[in-house]
Amino acid sequence: MERQFTREIESLKLGAGEVFHGEGILAVTKALLQSGVSYVGGYQGAPVSHLLDVMVQARDYLDGLGVHVEACTSEASAAAMLGASINYPARGAVTWKSIVGTNVAADALSYLASAGVMGGTLIVLGEDYGEGGVVAQERSHAYAMKSLMWLLDPRPNLATIVDMVERGFELSEASNTPVMMELRIRACHLHGSFVARANRAPAVSTRNLLEGPPEEFIYDRLAHPPATFRQEKLKSDVRLPAARRFIADHKLNETFQGPESSLGLIVQGGLYNGLTRALGMLGLADQFGASRIPILALNVVYPLLPEEITAFCAGKSAVLVLEEGQPEFIEQEIATILRRADVQTKLHGKDLLRMAGDYTTEVQVRGLAKFVARHAPHLDTSRGARWLEGVRADRERASALLGSLPQRPPTFCIGCPERPVFAAMKLVAKDIGRPHVSMDVGCHAFASFEPFSQGNTLLGYGMSLASAAGVTPMSARRPVAVMGDGGFWHNGLLSGVASSLLNKGDGVLIIMKNGYASATGTQELISSPPEDARRVALGESATNADRHIESTLAGMGVKWLRTVDNYRVGEVAKTFKEAMTTSQKGLKVIVAEGECQLERQRRLRPATAQQLASGERVVRVKYGVDEDTCTGDHSCIRLSGCPTLTVKDNPDPLRTDPVATVIEGCVGCGLCGENAHAAVLCPSFYRAEVIQNPNAWDRLVSKIRGVFA
Repeated sequence: MERQFTREIESLKLGAGEVFHGEGILAVTKALLQSGVSYVGGYQGAPVSHLLDVMVQARDYLDGLGVHVEACTSEASAAAMLGASINYPARGAVTWKSIVGTNVAADALSYLASAGVMGGTLIVLGEDYGEGGVVAQERSHAYAMKSLMWLLDPRPNLATIVDMVERGFELSEASNTPVMMELRIRACHLHGSFVARANRAPAVSTRNLLEGPPEEFIYDRLAHPPATFRQEKLKSDVRLPAARRFIADHKLNETFQGPESSLGLIVQGGLYNGLTRALGMLGLADQFGASRIPILALNVVYPLLPEEITAFCAGKSAVLVLEEGQPEFIEQEIATILRRADVQTKLHGKDLLRMAGDYTTEVQVRGLAKFVARHAPHLDTSRGARWLEGVRADRERASALLGSLPQRPPTFCIGCPERPVFAAMKLVAKDIGRPHVSMDVGCHAFASFEPFSQGNTLLGYGMSLASAAGVTPMSARRPVAVMGDGGFWHNGLLSGVASSLLNKGDGVLIIMKNGYASATGTQELISSPPEDARRVALGESATNADRHIESTLAGMGVKWLRTVDNYRVGEVAKTFKEAMTTSQKGLKVIVAEGECQLERQRRLRPATAQQLASGERVVRVKYGVDEDTCTGDHSCIRLSGCPTLTVKDNPDPLRTDPVATVIEGCVGCGLCGENAHAAVLCPSFYRAEVIQNPNAWDRLVSKIRGVFA
């Protein structure tokens, strides 16, 4: 895993009355156990992956409680797990990353919402917008509305988050409806404390087994016509009123009073902390967050309570809705509620705040200042204007000091096994021309940046080969699709490979087999090397212990199949060129094998440290550049892009061009030398072996070399 959670796992064991200290997402994990959850699943990614990672690492403890934990192959399989709660009083929770995960899970979620649940179900979403988000800027809110699932957005306070998890299960059971809970990055990493309650062993669990399905077969619990017609009526006539009663009775939304009662602010719970900070900047809230303007914090953003909205807005001259993301679902619903109730309060929202993106403090200060200036000019907000001016001045000073900084796009890790594959593709393109390249979600999308600049489409995890299908019959040159082993197992096998074979596609697929779902923290896959295969000699790859991907492809009917060592650039280029130019029709697959370098270093460094501590001989490979041979052309850098391959001043006073150099941090992958050889560049790279704890023979050889040096 990307992180070890040994200390955090201990905090999950806290009993009643003890104080929990930690991150927001860990508080969610503890709250699940306090709620008596029977099973937890999900797909890794985003800060919410901590929830699943912690659960996976805490399996020994969870086994004692009887909680089943499953790392799912996709969000769809995670959502389908919740079907266990349709017929049985078992509480279940799943997690995934925001709208992209919800899109994948949509089919299962629709059927789940239609059938309804007996045991409470909670879907924890990592939801973010603007620069804080790394995916499509859409909202899971739309899915909650269309399928009539309830959506929580808890105020970023650990006690509130924990309470909303526990209440979420109760709300789900009271209304027989799945409940979603969205958490922003800030909420996931928020640190705080709350008074814990004892963990509850689930009523139905791996230690308290079901005897079997209900004696009476109940057809109406299947999301299947004609049962679905009745289920849709139940949603609006029974479940929705039941949910609203529960929300009102348990006061899940919070109202904070203020002396400026003619105004009001309605805010998503997750934005509450940012709102109070913005009000403080304007001089409209004190250091403890007490606002002069009344606030209605919506910990439940769907469904809204018409009576609660009208009661809050009645008698106010104007109300501002602070809602992140587009469209303005909450604002539109509030407008409908007010007009139907003939409440004439002036309503503002996206007219004063930007439509899309992250609602930072600065964005909220500007919107609030406009709102107050229009409806309460007697309030002094000059403090906010001065703060905004200070922000602008700071930016101008920074720009003047730093000038025009070059862009620094993200790139592959040092020694990443995917970099040499794209270097080889770049070399081949010089000979046969640039093909259409369909990229995939994952580390390999970094190849869209310099120095590779490859990639024409990016349409979803595991979707690269499928997205090339429309190009194939219209292109004189075979299109290329690139996906990782994570994307292959997630979606690519069926949506890409099976479809291509069915339709007799003639493209090229490159599968980056690095052993893990690396972009989300090196979580394991079905093709990850087994534990015993990782205990290999230093320097040996841990991915070549299995042939799951190759055997699966062969079994499906792929005839042209090659496996290559990523770091052998010449071999990769030769194989890729063959795939692009062969007369053989049909799908051609290159499995590019090379262990994720981060995982490799995590595996090797402790072993190396142990060897050094025990006095064992350790050999480390390092690459360098001969300064006398280097011409200063720097084509090696343009072909590689490795962060440890850079330039320095030329030591020769008669030459002005800087020379290439390999700086500290090199992991000895050999790409720079391989590129130089494959591209027939200058022979300036050398390979050296750094020996620590040398033996007598090493010392003798070193002395002899010193004599002739």
